[in-house]
Amino acid sequence: MDLALALRAFLRTVERSSLSAAARDLGVSQPAVSKHLRNLEAHVGARLLERSARLVRPTPQGQRLYEASQPALAAIDAALEDARTEAGSVEGRLRLHAPSCIGVKHLHPIVTAFQAEHPRVTVDLVLEDRVIDLVHEDYDLALRYGRPEGQDLVVRRLGWVRRILVAAPAYLARAGGIETPEQLAACDLVATRAAVDARSALILHRGRETVTVPVQPVLRTNSAEVLVATLLAGRVMGPVQHLLVADDLAAGRLVRVLPDYEVRSTEAYLVYPSVRHMRPAVRAFTDFAVPRIRTVEGMQANV
Repeated sequence: MDLALALRAFLRTVERSSLSAAARDLGVSQPAVSKHLRNLEAHVGARLLERSARLVRPTPQGQRLYEASQPALAAIDAALEDARTEAGSVEGRLRLHAPSCIGVKHLHPIVTAFQAEHPRVTVDLVLEDRVIDLVHEDYDLALRYGRPEGQDLVVRRLGWVRRILVAAPAYLARAGGIETPEQLAACDLVATRAAVDARSALILHRGRETVTVPVQPVLRTNSAEVLVATLLAGRVMGPVQHLLVADDLAAGRLVRVLPDYEVRSTEAYLVYPSVRHMRPAVRAFTDFAVPRIRTVEGMQANV
């Protein structure tokens, strides 16, 4: 029996609560994972996993083995990768999760530039708007909006993602001048749920002043691409992350509305699991990406 392979199969099965998911993560067949688990249980002389039709979970003995072996295997992986790095190259797989809004326009180019410097690093870049379990779903890093909770996470603050009100010149030509926040109640808006709360209220800030305006968006969307395309079409105005429309503002395709006011900002963080040693590929990407993300127009250190 290859004890290292058996332990890896066991760890991923515990983390994923599924033999088939563990097999996918490890790139082997489900029967191979089952064989590794049987051999490991025979080796330690104890039942390590409870299996049902829907779930696999560790027994008390299995939980103790997981807690003891997970940091040890992570340390071995990090040491091996460090040795390869000292030999002249950063390599390995990097699994990265991020919201699609910042991911498509800004994070993807950063990943591409990183791989140009480190061609032996393969990246799984998953862009979707949900909160993930980094360990359970086998991610090395995640970019998150809003401060993450949990003692099993290491958190690195990136800055505040600013939101501003914008519209196309064609919309403003039809709507006339918008001089006060109260006029927004009569405007056609496109918005995300992050910008307009469940009470259909838009909260604006100017210094220490806060203004709450009741609005009725004609379109709500969870897609950054739909949001920007709708604004550019000139039918509506709305709140949007500054980093999504910086180029359009510079080119005059969109203009700021009520430029003295901003919509509620969101804090952004880079997160990785504390239960894992930071492998050289993860460390190299973090060192490469963080300063570049912080210089994105629309990302602000303080608000």
